Amino acid sequence: MLIVSSSAGLPDLKYPVVTSGTFDGVHFGHQKILRDVVGQAKAQDGESVVITYWPHPRFVLGKSPESLRLLSTFEEKAELIAQCGIDYLVKIPFTRAFSQLSADEYIHQVIVEGMHAKKLVLGYDHKFGKNQEGSFNYLKSREEVYGFKVEEIPRQDLDEVGVSSTKIRVALEQGDVHLANEYLGRSYSLTGIVTKGEQIGRRIGFPTANIYVPEEYKLIPSDGVYAVLVQLGSRTVKGMLNIGKRPTVSGQTKTIEVNMFNFDEDIYGRTLTVVFVGLLRKEKKFSGLEALQAQLRKDQENAVEWLENL
Repeated sequence: MLIVSSSAGLPDLKYPVVTSGTFDGVHFGHQKILRDVVGQAKAQDGESVVITYWPHPRFVLGKSPESLRLLSTFEEKAELIAQCGIDYLVKIPFTRAFSQLSADEYIHQVIVEGMHAKKLVLGYDHKFGKNQEGSFNYLKSREEVYGFKVEEIPRQDLDEVGVSSTKIRVALEQGDVHLANEYLGRSYSLTGIVTKGEQIGRRIGFPTANIYVPEEYKLIPSDGVYAVLVQLGSRTVKGMLNIGKRPTVSGQTKTIEVNMFNFDEDIYGRTLTVVFVGLLRKEKKFSGLEALQAQLRKDQENAVEWLENL
């Protein structure tokens, strides 16, 4: 998949089938749209094109990273879109000026003149243009004017429960990664850099790698202990991860710490990806390190059971 920052970076396309959106998380519903676009493009011996926006429009229009956490960084989103077989990803810088384009200006500048689209595929209830004035019906009534066909994928075809990024965020904020993973059609993950911690876990037999996630807008699941898979380079290691303030040792700040099973290597400064499989328990305060150590043994046993068939 080729990623370009504007339509000027695209080669001459024979029959571009285009879709657009923020595609945060590239969840089950998004995947259906993308597969449909790929299939329609191939049927015409054409090209599949995705238009997305960065930064997220809600950040530009007033939402802070604290009030809206995203399910994917741009890099994660691009990789997931590529996995669906898309040929071209157009990353349009979202600015306040761009947000003021009318629906007609947006279609002419981006879809017609920029993409030379032959077909535009939209998800259920997709809106575009200033004040979201553009809609499927708006486009359908102007097909002949714009010179391309437009198709809307009905909500019931996306998913019976109407999958949305909001529902996935709520599930993760409640620690229900199993439900979030069902909605996503894959396991939720986060990527970060290993930093040095206080090494309390090592002293009680459960060494952990502290993970720093540089993208402050990335959604971190709720505090708790999780069964996880850790992707480190070409390797995948089973483990358990704690998110929280570590109340037993009077922690003051939230940390993300992963204990990798049967693993003892120096990986400070390395980048790893944690894949969430299931919630083992919520974080709680124990009477001391000995009680915590006993609970961690139980957590490890439970995590092994979660992960044994993966």
